[in-house]
Amino acid sequence: MSNGKRATETEKVSTWNREHLLSLESLTQGEILTILDTARRFREVSTRSVKKVPALRGRVVVNLFFETSTRTRSSFSLAAQRLSADILDITAEASSTTKGETLVDTAKTLEAMGVDIFIVRHKNSGAPQMLAEALDTCVVNAGDGTHEHPTQGLLDIYTLRERFGDLKGKRIALVGDIVHSRVARSNIWGLTKLGAKVAVIGPTTLVPSSLKALGVEVYHNLDEVIADFDVFNILRIQLERQGEPQFPSLREYALLYGINEERLARMRKDVVIMHPGPMNRGVEITPAVADGPHSVILEQVSNGLAVRMAVLFLLNNARLRRQREGGKSTRHKVPV
Repeated sequence: MSNGKRATETEKVSTWNREHLLSLESLTQGEILTILDTARRFREVSTRSVKKVPALRGRVVVNLFFETSTRTRSSFSLAAQRLSADILDITAEASSTTKGETLVDTAKTLEAMGVDIFIVRHKNSGAPQMLAEALDTCVVNAGDGTHEHPTQGLLDIYTLRERFGDLKGKRIALVGDIVHSRVARSNIWGLTKLGAKVAVIGPTTLVPSSLKALGVEVYHNLDEVIADFDVFNILRIQLERQGEPQFPSLREYALLYGINEERLARMRKDVVIMHPGPMNRGVEITPAVADGPHSVILEQVSNGLAVRMAVLFLLNNARLRRQREGGKSTRHKVPV
């Protein structure tokens, strides 16, 4: 990296002033690019024999997860460890919320013990924002209800930028259960801010026409537009968020919207296949496609570490700078 480019990236980091990451809707294009450029620098850490830097040494990071998670929680834990932070994992079952304590009181108790960063996953949309308004610590949204999952959106975008460079004009389709998907919303906000053309595809019950208000194209017939996109990001059916069945059967869904070898053959020859996980193999995607040469699914997982390292680093830096300068708490002053 040239000295000039390194100086530019250092300047971006020094001007970052957000202490919370709650959504991609609230970020500017420049802020998204700052995270992605910082992540590229942290990507190299994973190639070292000792995969650790002292950027968060002495800091305490808490994973406060009230929904199940394998990828996101493990990724945040590893990201914090590689930054030399101390990690504490707390689930709903292991917290005093099972005894009637509120989420805010649980978090304030932990804050009093010296926690610096909360990583929050919750079934209720807005829970991370509520904590950010109540605490004087950094808060990262690791997925809240059907609202957003900003770090998943960022790692998806990072993966595509590594493949394509500039995303302006690239056509990207999100296929599946859009209405219940926080991943879809974060992707839509982030991708459109970087100039990509985004479409959503699925049955009318899961992809209502009202989604056009987000600035995306809406399609209900996958086969009619199968050759029109550079990227297909496949989303699972979120049965746990659906009250009534949204389609006759998983078999019928797979027939109409599953990404299989036959559909892959009709896509653009250099198409990129993505999936945020967890996958329902044989439903929204077949094993041959998921594990094939067009798939970047494992790249997404790997890139997630660097992206989350960048997020933790930037938020912590902003908080430390505010404290050094004698600034007021960010409590009750969360940009939305």
